[in-house]
Amino acid sequence: MMPPLQKREHAMQGTRIRVATATVLAALGLGVAGCGPMAGGGTTLPLFGDGYPEPGDTCRRVGEDDFTNQFLDDAADLVGCPADWEGLDAFVDDTGARLVAVVGDINLYSITFR
Repeated sequence: MMPPLQKREHAMQGTRIRVATATVLAALGLGVAGCGPMAGGGTTLPLFGDGYPEPGDTCRRVGEDDFTNQFLDDAADLVGCPADWEGLDAFVDDTGARLVAVVGDINLYSITFR
């Protein structure tokens, strides 16, 4: 059995590979389900997953690229949410999210998990 930190690092390694693959496919003009811009966002942020913190939720995890790498932390998730989302205040209160950047109509938050 792996220790919790090692499990998290192992899971993040797989995430980085998926994000890198999605970035390459996006550059080639190919779509990947669950990856790419948030609806109506028009951004090029490496968003992935189908909701945060639960599938179907409005916000999405953000992967690593030349811009977002400055906000990534091994003890926090980087999450993007529509800036005009009506549930944003409750999301910030519930998760303890800290605003780190605004890109177009997407707010980027760092959410500490340990």
